[in-house]
Amino acid sequence: MDLIFEFLTTLKNTVVDVLPILSIILGFQLLVIRKPIPHIKQVGFGFIYVLIGLALFLLGLEKALFPLGKMMAAQLTAPEFIHAGEQVLTTIHWTDYKWVYVFAAAIGFSTTIAEPSLIAVAIKAEEVSGGAINANSLRIAVAIGVAVGIALGSYRIVVGHPIHYYIIAGYVVVVIQTFYCPKLIMPLAYDSGGVTTSTVTVPLVAALGLGLASTIPGRSPLIDGFGLIAFASLFPIIAVMAYAQLTEARAHRAEQKEEKRNQIKQDKQNKRNLNQKQQDSLKESIEDK
Repeated sequence: MDLIFEFLTTLKNTVVDVLPILSIILGFQLLVIRKPIPHIKQVGFGFIYVLIGLALFLLGLEKALFPLGKMMAAQLTAPEFIHAGEQVLTTIHWTDYKWVYVFAAAIGFSTTIAEPSLIAVAIKAEEVSGGAINANSLRIAVAIGVAVGIALGSYRIVVGHPIHYYIIAGYVVVVIQTFYCPKLIMPLAYDSGGVTTSTVTVPLVAALGLGLASTIPGRSPLIDGFGLIAFASLFPIIAVMAYAQLTEARAHRAEQKEEKRNQIKQDKQNKRNLNQKQQDSLKESIEDK
């Protein structure tokens, strides 16, 4: 009974949150464009499905992902787990938290692969590009970027480095990559940083950062705990542009190899033609004599 009540409360809040979007769309459609909405019944049922799905999804986050992320962060960063038997850490070395980095990378990769917004963007990108951009390859590239970013962000919390050093260095890399990245993938790469920080990734990543900062002596949950989301937004941009650059370089090498093979074939054909001409000339010379 409590679960049904919580679902109805979540559904009501979802409706309230979505109503402004619906009002703007209907207002422009009916008052500005002044055309009826096509397939109104299909659109209405789809809108109801979206509301129910969002409510169920948010309830699942509250009941499962939020507690799971908090629990895993607390367990992996607990002093008794890192230094067996010790209740308080006296010395901190970044290698003691290796399982935290592994978990951060794994949870970053898995949550990004399951991110609904990224799935939608990847499918649309494949459709619009006519198959030039593979949806699964794009999702994997973004997930790898998030995994590396969250693992590096966890390392930053452990060692206590200022976050702006990492962010500035990362965006310097992004600016440099922008000059050499194929134009087809560049806007998509920049959008990838936003779609990854959505409803699935943020709860677990935020819980991990806060749990890590809470259990390490000398770290502030407010100052050091937050910031993992920034890494999760930055590194997918680098990863997607790197994926595009590697793909372009591989295609260029394949073209060069094909051109080289064609040139070798052409040289052999020219050589055979030359030999044939020489033989024909010699035969004609013998016949004239």
